[in-house]
Amino acid sequence: MADLTLIIGSKNYSSWSLRPWLAAKVGGIAFDEVLIPLYQPGSREQILAHSAAGKVPVLRHGAVTVWESLAVCEYLAETFPEAGLWPDDKAARAAARAVATEMHNGFLPLRRHLPMNIHRISSVREIPPEIQADIDRVCTIWRDCRARFGASGEFLFGDFTIADAMYAPVVSRFHSYQVPLKATESAYCAAVLALPAMQEWIAAAIAEPWVVENFEV
Repeated sequence: MADLTLIIGSKNYSSWSLRPWLAAKVGGIAFDEVLIPLYQPGSREQILAHSAAGKVPVLRHGAVTVWESLAVCEYLAETFPEAGLWPDDKAARAAARAVATEMHNGFLPLRRHLPMNIHRISSVREIPPEIQADIDRVCTIWRDCRARFGASGEFLFGDFTIADAMYAPVVSRFHSYQVPLKATESAYCAAVLALPAMQEWIAAAIAEPWVVENFEV
Protein backbone atom coordinates (compact mmCIF):
# COMPACT_ATOMS: atom_id res chain seq x y z
CA MET A 1 0.00 0.00 0.00
CA ALA A 2 1.42 3.38 -1.06
CA ASP A 3 1.59 6.48 1.12
CA LEU A 4 -0.33 8.43 -1.49
CA THR A 5 -3.90 7.91 -2.67
CA LEU A 6 -5.18 9.58 -5.82
CA ILE A 7 -8.95 9.81 -6.17
CA ILE A 8 -9.94 10.15 -9.82
CA GLY A 9 -13.02 10.10 -12.03
CA SER A 10 -13.94 7.95 -15.01
CA LYS A 11 -10.88 7.52 -17.22
CA ASN A 12 -12.86 7.90 -20.42
CA TYR A 13 -14.07 11.39 -19.58
CA SER A 14 -12.08 12.90 -16.69
CA SER A 15 -9.39 14.98 -18.35
CA TRP A 16 -8.53 16.67 -15.05
CA SER A 17 -7.92 13.28 -13.42
CA LEU A 18 -5.61 12.20 -16.23
CA ARG A 19 -3.19 15.07 -15.62
CA PRO A 20 -1.84 14.27 -12.12
CA TRP A 21 -2.29 10.52 -12.67
CA LEU A 22 -0.02 10.69 -15.72
CA ALA A 23 2.50 12.94 -13.96
CA ALA A 24 2.76 10.50 -11.06
CA LYS A 25 3.01 7.44 -13.30
CA VAL A 26 5.68 8.85 -15.60
CA GLY A 27 7.52 10.27 -12.58
CA GLY A 28 7.70 6.83 -10.99
CA ILE A 29 5.71 7.94 -7.95
CA ALA A 30 3.83 5.08 -6.28
CA PHE A 31 0.21 5.71 -5.35
CA ASP A 32 -3.03 3.90 -4.65
CA GLU A 33 -5.89 4.70 -7.00
CA VAL A 34 -9.54 5.19 -6.10
CA LEU A 35 -11.78 5.57 -9.14
CA ILE A 36 -15.25 7.09 -8.81
CA PRO A 37 -17.49 6.79 -11.91
CA LEU A 38 -18.69 10.27 -12.79
CA TYR A 39 -22.29 11.37 -13.34
CA GLN A 40 -23.68 8.17 -11.86
CA PRO A 41 -26.07 7.82 -8.91
CA GLY A 42 -24.11 8.53 -5.76
CA SER A 43 -21.05 9.93 -7.59
CA ARG A 44 -21.14 13.32 -5.93
CA GLU A 45 -21.58 11.85 -2.46
CA GLN A 46 -18.57 9.59 -3.00
CA ILE A 47 -16.44 12.53 -4.12
CA LEU A 48 -17.56 14.71 -1.20
CA ALA A 49 -16.33 12.01 1.16
CA HIS A 50 -12.82 12.86 -0.06
CA SER A 51 -13.04 16.62 -0.69
CA ALA A 52 -15.45 19.41 0.15
CA ALA A 53 -14.82 20.88 -3.29
CA GLY A 54 -16.91 18.07 -4.76
CA LYS A 55 -14.55 17.49 -7.68
CA VAL A 56 -11.82 15.09 -8.71
CA PRO A 57 -8.90 14.60 -8.70
CA VAL A 58 -7.98 14.61 -5.03
CA LEU A 59 -4.62 13.57 -3.58
CA ARG A 60 -4.35 12.29 -0.03
CA HIS A 61 -0.89 12.02 1.54
CA GLY A 62 -1.09 11.28 5.24
CA ALA A 63 -2.78 14.26 6.85
CA VAL A 64 -2.47 16.31 3.66
CA THR A 65 -5.33 16.59 1.17
CA VAL A 66 -4.75 18.38 -2.13
CA TRP A 67 -7.46 18.97 -4.68
CA GLU A 68 -7.36 20.50 -8.17
CA SER A 69 -5.14 19.06 -10.89
CA LEU A 70 -2.34 21.59 -11.16
CA ALA A 71 -2.05 21.91 -7.37
CA VAL A 72 -1.73 18.11 -7.11
CA CYS A 73 0.98 18.13 -9.77
CA GLU A 74 2.86 20.90 -7.97
CA TYR A 75 2.63 18.98 -4.70
CA LEU A 76 4.04 15.88 -6.37
CA ALA A 77 6.90 17.90 -7.88
CA GLU A 78 7.80 19.41 -4.49
CA THR A 79 7.43 16.17 -2.55
CA PHE A 80 9.31 14.03 -5.07
CA PRO A 81 11.97 16.29 -6.68
CA GLU A 82 13.77 13.21 -7.98
CA ALA A 83 10.82 12.62 -10.34
CA GLY A 84 11.94 15.62 -12.42
CA LEU A 85 8.41 16.90 -13.02
CA TRP A 86 9.65 20.42 -13.84
CA PRO A 87 12.66 21.29 -16.02
CA ASP A 88 15.93 21.94 -14.18
CA ASP A 89 16.75 25.06 -16.18
CA LYS A 90 15.21 28.22 -14.69
CA ALA A 91 14.03 29.71 -17.99
CA ALA A 92 12.58 26.40 -19.16
CA ARG A 93 10.89 25.88 -15.81
CA ALA A 94 9.28 29.32 -15.99
CA ALA A 95 8.03 28.62 -19.51
CA ALA A 96 6.72 25.20 -18.47
CA ARG A 97 4.78 26.72 -15.60
CA ALA A 98 3.39 29.43 -17.88
CA VAL A 99 2.10 27.04 -20.55
CA ALA A 100 0.75 24.63 -17.91
CA THR A 101 -1.16 27.49 -16.28
CA GLU A 102 -2.43 28.72 -19.65
CA MET A 103 -3.84 25.24 -20.27
CA HIS A 104 -5.34 25.18 -16.80
CA ASN A 105 -7.09 28.54 -17.20
CA GLY A 106 -7.97 28.61 -20.89
CA PHE A 107 -9.27 26.87 -23.98
CA LEU A 108 -12.82 26.49 -22.67
CA PRO A 109 -14.41 26.54 -26.17
CA LEU A 110 -12.11 23.71 -27.26
CA ARG A 111 -12.94 21.69 -24.16
CA ARG A 112 -16.67 22.10 -24.66
CA HIS A 113 -16.70 21.36 -28.38
CA LEU A 114 -14.25 18.46 -28.18
CA PRO A 115 -14.83 16.84 -24.78
CA MET A 116 -12.39 14.11 -23.86
CA ASN A 117 -13.91 10.79 -24.89
CA ILE A 118 -11.37 8.02 -25.40
CA HIS A 119 -14.12 5.65 -26.57
CA ARG A 120 -14.51 7.84 -29.62
CA ILE A 121 -11.67 6.95 -31.97
CA SER A 122 -11.21 8.11 -35.56
CA SER A 123 -14.39 10.14 -35.72
CA VAL A 124 -14.13 13.51 -37.47
CA ARG A 125 -16.02 16.50 -36.12
CA GLU A 126 -16.44 19.85 -37.83
CA ILE A 127 -14.22 22.55 -36.28
CA PRO A 128 -15.82 26.04 -36.13
CA PRO A 129 -13.51 29.07 -36.41
CA GLU A 130 -13.58 29.91 -32.70
CA ILE A 131 -12.51 26.37 -31.84
CA GLN A 132 -9.82 26.45 -34.51
CA ALA A 133 -8.41 29.55 -32.81
CA ASP A 134 -7.92 27.54 -29.62
CA ILE A 135 -6.36 24.68 -31.59
CA ASP A 136 -4.01 27.10 -33.32
CA ARG A 137 -2.90 28.56 -29.98
CA VAL A 138 -2.22 25.11 -28.55
CA CYS A 139 -0.18 24.20 -31.60
CA THR A 140 1.78 27.45 -31.37
CA ILE A 141 2.64 26.65 -27.74
CA TRP A 142 3.78 23.16 -28.67
CA ARG A 143 5.93 24.35 -31.59
CA ASP A 144 7.51 27.13 -29.54
CA CYS A 145 8.34 24.87 -26.60
CA ARG A 146 9.74 22.16 -28.84
CA ALA A 147 11.87 24.67 -30.74
CA ARG A 148 13.20 26.50 -27.68
CA PHE A 149 13.47 23.75 -25.07
CA GLY A 150 12.71 20.35 -26.54
CA ALA A 151 15.83 19.36 -28.45
CA SER A 152 16.91 16.77 -25.88
CA GLY A 153 13.77 14.61 -26.14
CA GLU A 154 10.33 14.08 -27.60
CA PHE A 155 8.34 16.26 -25.24
CA LEU A 156 7.73 19.99 -24.84
CA PHE A 157 10.82 20.48 -22.68
CA GLY A 158 12.76 17.45 -23.83
CA ASP A 159 11.95 15.11 -20.95
CA PHE A 160 8.36 14.64 -19.79
CA THR A 161 7.17 17.34 -17.37
CA ILE A 162 3.96 18.59 -15.80
CA ALA A 163 3.45 20.73 -18.89
CA ASP A 164 3.06 17.54 -20.94
CA ALA A 165 0.69 16.11 -18.34
CA MET A 166 -1.46 19.24 -18.61
CA TYR A 167 -1.70 18.94 -22.40
CA ALA A 168 -2.17 15.15 -22.51
CA PRO A 169 -6.00 15.40 -22.56
CA VAL A 170 -5.72 17.77 -25.53
CA VAL A 171 -3.58 15.18 -27.30
CA SER A 172 -6.35 12.67 -26.62
CA ARG A 173 -8.97 15.04 -28.02
CA PHE A 174 -6.97 15.71 -31.18
CA HIS A 175 -6.64 11.96 -31.67
CA SER A 176 -10.30 11.17 -31.04
CA TYR A 177 -11.65 13.89 -33.34
CA GLN A 178 -8.96 13.59 -36.03
CA VAL A 179 -7.88 17.22 -35.76
CA PRO A 180 -5.51 17.98 -38.66
CA LEU A 181 -1.99 18.72 -37.43
CA LYS A 182 1.34 19.68 -38.93
CA ALA A 183 4.46 17.56 -38.55
CA THR A 184 5.78 18.95 -35.24
CA GLU A 185 2.45 18.75 -33.45
CA SER A 186 1.69 15.33 -34.92
CA ALA A 187 5.04 13.94 -33.74
CA TYR A 188 4.47 15.39 -30.27
CA CYS A 189 1.00 13.80 -30.03
CA ALA A 190 2.46 10.47 -31.12
CA ALA A 191 5.10 10.68 -28.36
CA VAL A 192 2.50 11.38 -25.67
CA LEU A 193 0.17 8.62 -26.89
CA ALA A 194 3.06 6.14 -26.96
CA LEU A 195 3.90 6.61 -23.28
CA PRO A 196 3.30 3.30 -21.46
CA ALA A 197 1.37 5.18 -18.78
CA MET A 198 -0.84 6.83 -21.41
CA GLN A 199 -1.44 3.45 -23.04
CA GLU A 200 -2.42 2.06 -19.63
CA TRP A 201 -4.93 4.88 -19.10
CA ILE A 202 -6.39 4.48 -22.62
CA ALA A 203 -6.85 0.73 -22.20
CA ALA A 204 -8.63 1.21 -18.89
CA ALA A 205 -10.82 3.97 -20.35
CA ILE A 206 -11.89 1.81 -23.28
CA ALA A 207 -12.81 -0.99 -20.87
CA GLU A 208 -15.09 1.22 -18.77
CA PRO A 209 -18.81 0.43 -19.04
CA TRP A 210 -20.14 3.88 -18.13
CA VAL A 211 -21.54 6.10 -20.88
CA VAL A 212 -22.40 9.77 -20.26
CA GLU A 213 -24.66 10.91 -23.07
CA ASN A 214 -23.80 14.61 -22.64
CA PHE A 215 -20.23 13.83 -23.68
CA GLU A 216 -21.17 11.62 -26.61
CA VAL A 217 -21.12 14.47 -29.13
